[in-house]
Amino acid sequence: MAVKKIRWYVKAQLGVLLLPVGLCLFGEAVIRKGLEELGKRAELTAAAGAALPVKFLEAPGPWFWYGTFGLILINAGVGLMIESGLLRGYPRQN
Repeated sequence: MAVKKIRWYVKAQLGVLLLPVGLCLFGEAVIRKGLEELGKRAELTAAAGAALPVKFLEAPGPWFWYGTFGLILINAGVGLMIESGLLRGYPRQN
């Protein structure tokens, strides 16, 4: 019986931890994508003759993979929380 309770606790806590990690990674991907778009617009503006600096921003990195991995972690966290029955509370003895 103790193994069942420990397994429930591990699943519930892992789900609770994976959800915010996934949200943070997804947010990071959104920020990196926005920075990339901002850099492209600045380059286009500078190429058109405006007086903005061309290279004020470095490449933000692989935003697609950050977002994909973030969504995987979000779904895994929600799935573990639902599977463990976290919303119903601690498993009762029948």
